Amino acid sequence: MVFVILTFIPSIMIGGGTTYPIVPGHEIVGRITGIGRDVTKFKVGDLAGIGCIVDSCGHCEHCHNGEEQYCEEGWTVVFNSPDKYLGGQTYGGFSQMIVADANYVLKLPETIDLAASAPILCAGITVYSPLKHWGAGPGKKVGIIGIGGLGHMAIKIAKAMKAHVTVFTTSPSKIETAKELGADEAVLSTNANQMGNLSKFDMILDTVSARHDVNMYLNLLKVDGSLVLVGLPNQPLEVGAFNIVNGRKSFSGSNIGGIAETQEVIDFCAEHHITAQIKLICVDQINEAMERLEKNDVKYRFVIDMKTKGM
Repeated sequence: MVFVILTFIPSIMIGGGTTYPIVPGHEIVGRITGIGRDVTKFKVGDLAGIGCIVDSCGHCEHCHNGEEQYCEEGWTVVFNSPDKYLGGQTYGGFSQMIVADANYVLKLPETIDLAASAPILCAGITVYSPLKHWGAGPGKKVGIIGIGGLGHMAIKIAKAMKAHVTVFTTSPSKIETAKELGADEAVLSTNANQMGNLSKFDMILDTVSARHDVNMYLNLLKVDGSLVLVGLPNQPLEVGAFNIVNGRKSFSGSNIGGIAETQEVIDFCAEHHITAQIKLICVDQINEAMERLEKNDVKYRFVIDMKTKGM
């Protein structure tokens, strides 16, 4: 069985630089059906996954430090990247099988819900990496902006790290959703009274991929606090200088995570019984899912069973 995630593909992947034909699909999970003669990490029948990275230079400072996502020569994305071994482009998981370097394949425990754990390979590591890097944990107050594919995973992971979690949303209907996901508090960011009564935060994780005002969140940080962007707005965000210099605050960003850290978040989520909220669909429901994605009508990921067709 092979599951892949159907989600919004960043515009940089499908814009003018796209090379066709293209086979998309990342956050791929399934069972290993064959291995090379030198592979010792896996055996046939093992559960395994592939996230976003399938290759990097392997010898730069960042690769040596297990941060392949910052490879100086550029890491290879699972789909639509130049394939330096076979030529052409890499092809992703919208298929019944995929071949990859074992060094970039992740181990999955047999105890997990396979389909619901697939988003950990991208969405999960995208929020886990900055939460870990900026020290989310006991005694720390963490804010999370947005409740979507990234935000809902961030709530669960930050709570499992034992941080105090406050969620910011523009949707009144999502206040209760945030609390159901485990948040200690949920705040309507359009409500000045609610925003004005908050104590300061050690870190705020921004998962929003639309243009928005980050300055009101910078003003909620403690001295030396950080606002960390993992969303990908397609327009520049304006930052007031005094909102940063007053309090020695940081406006930072974070990408996914390296292979070792991705394995770490898989194990962390398995230990704490964390999975994504998904809608499992069959291959012949993809067009319907794409239409629903355009309307933002999914909580919070579509997962495609690549071997099953609908009735």
